[in-house]
Amino acid sequence: MTVPILRTLSALRSATREWHAAGETIGVVPTMGALHDGHLSLVAAAKASCDRVIVTIFVNPKQFNKASDLASYPRTEEDDARKLVRFDVDGVYAPDVSQIYPEGFCTNVSVAGMTDVLCGAHRPGHFDGVATVVTKLFTQTSADKAFFGEKDFQQLMVVQRMARDLDIPIEVVGCPTIREEDGLAMSSRNLLLSDRARTMAPRMNEIMQEAATALSQGVPFDALQATALSRLTGAGFIDVDYFELRSCATLSLLDHASEPARLFAAAWLAGVRLIDNIDVPVAR
Repeated sequence: MTVPILRTLSALRSATREWHAAGETIGVVPTMGALHDGHLSLVAAAKASCDRVIVTIFVNPKQFNKASDLASYPRTEEDDARKLVRFDVDGVYAPDVSQIYPEGFCTNVSVAGMTDVLCGAHRPGHFDGVATVVTKLFTQTSADKAFFGEKDFQQLMVVQRMARDLDIPIEVVGCPTIREEDGLAMSSRNLLLSDRARTMAPRMNEIMQEAATALSQGVPFDALQATALSRLTGAGFIDVDYFELRSCATLSLLDHASEPARLFAAAWLAGVRLIDNIDVPVAR
């Protein structure tokens, strides 16, 4: 058994046209490939709520700030297709760049307000690239639902806002972060970690969990941030981009867990940028 690979927009629309004509709902799981169990949990969620499921695999050049980062991004399409067989997905949409950005393409989708903080502050233009490609994938697949992981929580919020503001008739569903047994958030970038760095990586989540526990007990964030940053660097992380407490609703900075909040962190380990975020219970 194999999964149908759709390379062109015309092939994709030929399939989705038939499904919609039959009254079937379509779910889409946008990815850049190098699939892991986190991605596959999104596929399972899509299968559970939609009649048809498309997984997209497209390494989007517009969301990379460095050419070297784009060049080194893992590309494992054959292995990805094998992993999807057991889910019986209805198609993998794996277009080349010309199907997404044809010659003369000059449109950019930008979401103001929540893209100039966290990853957006350290990767200028990144979320414009995300919003642009996701807009294209939503319209090309004509899906009814799209599934994104909370591991990229800022991205999830940006996509939800973009779809709402542009009146794209799609429900953007957030799904829980999937972690390795040692707590490391699953990510395609984990494949780039050396064996030694892989043993060090879970320390980020451990430090975040300890800070979240203190925040839930009413300790102010200012009293925790400096210690957390010191512990991250002590654990081998360098160039910590951020370690911040922010509102779940607006991504505004918080000093106390006085409302639903998340703790966000991003740091470099052995040349690989790792990000994570966790829920922080409202302080007692």
